[in-house]
Amino acid sequence: MHIARHLREPLQAALKDTPVVVLHGARQVGKSTLAQSLVEEGLLAAYRTLDDATVLTAAVRDPEGFVRAMIEPTVIDEVQRAPALLRAIKSEIDRDRRPGRFLLTGSSDAMFVPEVADALAGRMEVLLLSPFTQGEMAGVREELVDVLFGEGPSPTAIASLECESLSREALGRRMLTGGYPEILRRRDPGRRDAWFGSYLTSVIQRDVRSIADIEGIADLPRLLSILAGQHGGLLNMAELSREIGFSMPTVKRYLGLLRATHLYQPIPAWAGSTRKRLIKSERVLLNDSGLLAWLLGRGDGDAFLAGPNFGKLLEGFVVQEFRRQLEWSRTKPVAYYYRTAAGREVDLVLEARGGAVVGVEVKSATTIRPADLRGLEDLRETAGPRFRAGVVVHPGHDIVPMGEHLWAFPVSALWGRSKHKR
Repeated sequence: MHIARHLREPLQAALKDTPVVVLHGARQVGKSTLAQSLVEEGLLAAYRTLDDATVLTAAVRDPEGFVRAMIEPTVIDEVQRAPALLRAIKSEIDRDRRPGRFLLTGSSDAMFVPEVADALAGRMEVLLLSPFTQGEMAGVREELVDVLFGEGPSPTAIASLECESLSREALGRRMLTGGYPEILRRRDPGRRDAWFGSYLTSVIQRDVRSIADIEGIADLPRLLSILAGQHGGLLNMAELSREIGFSMPTVKRYLGLLRATHLYQPIPAWAGSTRKRLIKSERVLLNDSGLLAWLLGRGDGDAFLAGPNFGKLLEGFVVQEFRRQLEWSRTKPVAYYYRTAAGREVDLVLEARGGAVVGVEVKSATTIRPADLRGLEDLRETAGPRFRAGVVVHPGHDIVPMGEHLWAFPVSALWGRSKHKR
């Protein structure tokens, strides 16, 4: 089953004008598959993976010779396993800065590995590949982020979004599945659970160990489970430290490692106002709704979704769908959340480079009430003329205007295509 990746176009564009492109993301989201497809189609000449023991030995023993012997342009997969290779690549790029010479992939955040950040500063472009979006699985290139940042935005463009009719049960199944490629190949819930268990072990034993030598590595899955229980809430380091039984500096380091493997992807607080006291703690978010459901012990899916877990999964599902789309949107906004000291909050705030702001609130009820709009109204007042749109995303079926620049959207609008052309 081949599913086209929307990041392919930005990746190819980067290779046309940048000497080194780094494609990173969590383990088994499809980085190697995407890179190999460029080789198979003749866009890149060679593929080498440091998961191969012989290749790794060659790269470690003689980094400069390894790089000089490469047939270019080339892919080096799992590059974080041989940090010394980065210095050799830097020397080669300083000698010849032709674009598209190296595509490096890795399962650890490139900026977390000092050797990568120091050696290739100013010479590389970094792209993040996430689990599949719903649009990728449906063969639709999502446009909602750019539609919302249009001037106004255009009511015609919003109203013309083609939204799939999705029952609450069907939405629940999508959230329980998530977007990891291997999970899509497994129909049986028990086999999916088995995969998540072995996957987490692999990430901890391979990716974490490749970037840090720490004691207590066996406690990282427990920390991840605690974070799953706090999903969507504000990070409280003191409370987290007490619950897991480690000092706050240790917990902070462990969180950094989980962030580097892309399993933990917290949202920072929006600081776009000097007129209001805003909460500054980061918000807890994991990278995939399927992984979150597994960590929460989903068991019987129907029973699991009948309780409060539906709302927790829905919020993470919607926020991550938006965040994944940012990688190929033309607007390229940054994701935040909004919460005032008085308690007004918005689940997701997208801020474009020029300061334009879009707010997204997620509700698990199909009926939207005035109280559900208060956070967005507060954000609209705070952002002033920078405010482009506020949307309440819910499990209903219709797109409904809710006031000045405010809308209620069904979840399926996230991967709906606009029929309106500007």
